[in-house]
Amino acid sequence: MATVDEVDPGLALVAAVLAALYGGGVRRLAHRRRRWPLVRTVAFTGGAATLVLAASGLLGDDTTSMPAHALEHALVGMVAPLLLALGAPVTLALQAVGRPTQVAILRLVHARPLVLLGHPVLAWLAFGGTTVALYTTPLLEATLRSDLLHAAVHVHVLVVGTLFCWMAVGLDPQRWPLPAGARLAAVLLALPFHAVVGLALVSSGSLLVPDAYGDLGSQHAAGAVLWAAGELFGLAAAGIVLGQWMRADEREARRLDAHTPVTPAVHR
Repeated sequence: MATVDEVDPGLALVAAVLAALYGGGVRRLAHRRRRWPLVRTVAFTGGAATLVLAASGLLGDDTTSMPAHALEHALVGMVAPLLLALGAPVTLALQAVGRPTQVAILRLVHARPLVLLGHPVLAWLAFGGTTVALYTTPLLEATLRSDLLHAAVHVHVLVVGTLFCWMAVGLDPQRWPLPAGARLAAVLLALPFHAVVGLALVSSGSLLVPDAYGDLGSQHAAGAVLWAAGELFGLAAAGIVLGQWMRADEREARRLDAHTPVTPAVHR
């Protein structure tokens, strides 16, 4: 049973707001007799539920259990962002609102700060670099001493994870669209970040935060969690991109076949 101190109300609030907005968009389309893919709704709802799970404290107290912290980091920074991106929320918003709001959304998507942060290289660096910085510098210890910094890091991890998955999945309109091959490469090149950090924690003989995480075995377990989570995330994301690539090739092949004139057979 989670205690009040273990619950992250800010993260739970973010999940509730996201789910409410998305559900409202789906209902608007339904009222107009327009269908929205159920698989996208399920994916986005799963992402919001993942955030609720991470915020609930049911995984353990991340301020005293390093494996719980690593698992929470994986859920907030990888699992939830991937599911949220698969829900194509920007596309839903553009279809569910009126013209003035559509213009406002597109202006936000193409606003300079978001365009800069959403650049594939920066999104990739921020995604991997956040994990490296959190588990190899004094930042982790600082977050355990400040509730405000702890919450801010949660938001940061969610944002950079979402920007990376947004770029990798490529369902929503964005300033820097990439072909499937480039998106697959970005996913595969992100794998070493979590693997290296996880391996460093697993093989380390010294405690990273002795005051909070005083058990070396728990630190090794946290490293294994990060390592495994990074690999599983990479495999899932790569599989999604490969599936998109194959379906795009099939559609292109059908299009070419439809426009290829049939040469009548010549009978002698």
